[in-house]
Amino acid sequence: MAVNNAIPLELGTEKVGRLLMKYAGPAIIAMTASSLYNMIDSIFIGHGVGPLAISGLAVTFPLMNLSAAFGSLVGVGASTIMSVLLGQKNYEVANKVLGNVVVLNIIIGLAFMTLSLSFLDPILYFFGASENTITYAREYMQVILLGNVVTHLYLGLNNLLRASGNPKMAMSLTILTVVLNVIFAPIFIFALGMGIRGAALATVIAQLVALVIILRFFSNPERLLHFRKGIFKMDTRIARDSLSIGLAPFLMNSAACLVTLFINQQLKSYSGDLAIGAYGIVNRISFLFIMINMGLNQGMQPIAGYNYGARKYSRVKEVYKKTVKYATIVAMTGFIVSIAFPHAAVSVFTSDKELIELAAKGLVLINLMLPLVGFQMVTSNLFQCLGMINKSIILSMSRQLLFLLPLLYILPLFFDAKGIWISFPASDFLAFLLTFIMLMGLMKKLGKLKDGDDPSILGSKL
Repeated sequence: MAVNNAIPLELGTEKVGRLLMKYAGPAIIAMTASSLYNMIDSIFIGHGVGPLAISGLAVTFPLMNLSAAFGSLVGVGASTIMSVLLGQKNYEVANKVLGNVVVLNIIIGLAFMTLSLSFLDPILYFFGASENTITYAREYMQVILLGNVVTHLYLGLNNLLRASGNPKMAMSLTILTVVLNVIFAPIFIFALGMGIRGAALATVIAQLVALVIILRFFSNPERLLHFRKGIFKMDTRIARDSLSIGLAPFLMNSAACLVTLFINQQLKSYSGDLAIGAYGIVNRISFLFIMINMGLNQGMQPIAGYNYGARKYSRVKEVYKKTVKYATIVAMTGFIVSIAFPHAAVSVFTSDKELIELAAKGLVLINLMLPLVGFQMVTSNLFQCLGMINKSIILSMSRQLLFLLPLLYILPLFFDAKGIWISFPASDFLAFLLTFIMLMGLMKKLGKLKDGDDPSILGSKL
């Protein structure tokens, strides 16, 4: 596994297009693998346990989103700070960031695990479980939560690998977890008869293996960034800045938790348990394209952050425009798949005819405005990279809380269950309009900056 141990000066000198492909390529592969990682569980559970198990798994999505929210609160913020510190050649503080990521993830991971396990059944019922699905949801989440610290540490440190100039290793580790999950899941589910618990156990073990490799990497004293005495002492400023910058993705994932909760409740009310399973399938398929765009965002992040720290604003604007272009192509591909091949796509997850029909109709409706989502995601990430946290939070949450949440209650009053599905494209369109308006203001400010200028004219800095 080749590793870059040099200072990533190329972030400020290499051609932006080539650099984006170098960093986004591994990130895209990693995020695609991560999406496939989640899809594997659904596929094996759907065919090995049954359609109601798919619904039980879908019930866990809000809690999984909430766990991911706390993970991103630390990992995303710290990786953004890391990129800027490397651009400023502040290696001492960069090492402190590394130590603080470990401490914060352990504290938050243990707290989340303890609270969630203590109230697991009430939480799952609140998230849409019924007497038919609670057993599946409980068995899956008990294992996932016991491995919560492992998950948080793995994801947080993998983010720092990418931000510190090792995107290929970060990609390789993500692919490794997928391969291990593919190997372990059928063994645990089918051969050992563990059912849905087996899928969860395969997930945790795969992440544990990857985490051990990362810990060994950062334990090497010859590396620029490595574990050393003194870096594990909590630094209030680093913790505050990490959590502040990570607040946008945290709120976005928390909003996803809240919205999925209401989606499950509305689907259960209007259509029953099987509709929740249908949404679970649609969510997995749509998420594949969202994750690819998240990979593009991760590739853009160190480039934009480094060059903003180095005051090379022309490169910041260039990498943003190229990322938007590629993200739109990805989103358009997802739109075509959803419209042209909905039945084929959902059939991968189940052979139940009723569930296939429900999921196919949902896939078409949910992704009607998917081509606009790539632009919205990249623009929100740009605000985050520039340290404009409040605007990033507004954009990150606009689609889900500002638009989707009320539409989930208003549209079903007029269109019954169909209104739940069409709430998604309606909110995508409204979020696109808001994002475009805010981007125009940012570009006007960026246009006033020349390379080397003080960024205070933007009204915010990292």
